[in-house]
Amino acid sequence: MRILGIDYGRKRLGLALSDEGAVLASPYPVYSRGYSKKRDLDHLVSLAREHHVERIVVGLPLNMNGTAGEMVEEVRRFAAQVEQRTGCPVDLFDERRTTSEAERVLVQADVSRKKRKQIRDSLAAVLILQGYLDRRATSPSPATRPET
Repeated sequence: MRILGIDYGRKRLGLALSDEGAVLASPYPVYSRGYSKKRDLDHLVSLAREHHVERIVVGLPLNMNGTAGEMVEEVRRFAAQVEQRTGCPVDLFDERRTTSEAERVLVQADVSRKKRKQIRDSLAAVLILQGYLDRRATSPSPATRPET
């Protein structure tokens, strides 16, 4: 089973794909969003079909104290639209610290500021997906279903 991970952003979607065994997450090129949600969703449908994705996980931007952040409802709506258009079940996964962790890793790797912007979104998607995969391997319920 292959799983697609998404780090949602208003300008870009960080993307990651699991291996066939759903054990290891790998980065996929960042998708720069257009002005059309239809175009964005068409891209995800195409990606899911091309890679035989059976499940999708979207990072849920909770506050550090676990409460809903300002983008939570937007992400939930997006996840529901992705589920409807792709026909794949979509789970939401707590993404706290993923972007800051991605930034920290890139700074330590001495990646230039200009390159970090694009790489950070993919790395954040990898961290979301790998966290989901790891939790899934040890727990029956690693995520939450999107509420519509």
